[in-house]
Amino acid sequence: AYKRFSELLPKEERENACSARVPKSQILTLPELQANPFQHRICRVFSTSDNGDDSMSFEDFLDMLSVFSDSATSDIKSHYAFRIFDFDDNGTLDRKDLEKLVNCLTGQGKESRLSNAEMEQLIRNILEESDIDKDGTINLSEFQHVVSRSPDFTRYSGLQQ
Repeated sequence: AYKRFSELLPKEERENACSARVPKSQILTLPELQANPFQHRICRVFSTSDNGDDSMSFEDFLDMLSVFSDSATSDIKSHYAFRIFDFDDNGTLDRKDLEKLVNCLTGQGKESRLSNAEMEQLIRNILEESDIDKDGTINLSEFQHVVSRSPDFTRYSGLQQ
């Protein structure tokens, strides 16, 4: 992991890799993230940068790799997936988060976008299946409950290398 992290740094910074931060643009060159529709959210969630540039320290990088590893538990993977899908970082998946999630999964092009009616029906179905307390949002425990019933979650969530 240290070797992979230091290779993302310019040559002159590699000897101080433990104290360096890798810019988001370099993190996005990792093969595991290049095709991931949530690549920008992954960087946001794992970055501890104070200035909001989504750069990563070596510790951030290790955290990300550990969540993506096969040995991470389903609870850990679902916790981070929830944070990644919570686009507005408010602790719940609301209709706007679900719409962004669906758009990420179906692609951003006009030809792959769902119609307003299709999107509304899909969000209604997701909430009907997942919103146990019927408050119009999905909280972490509701999300983890749904995920626990889906054995293929880690394979299709983007949280597997």
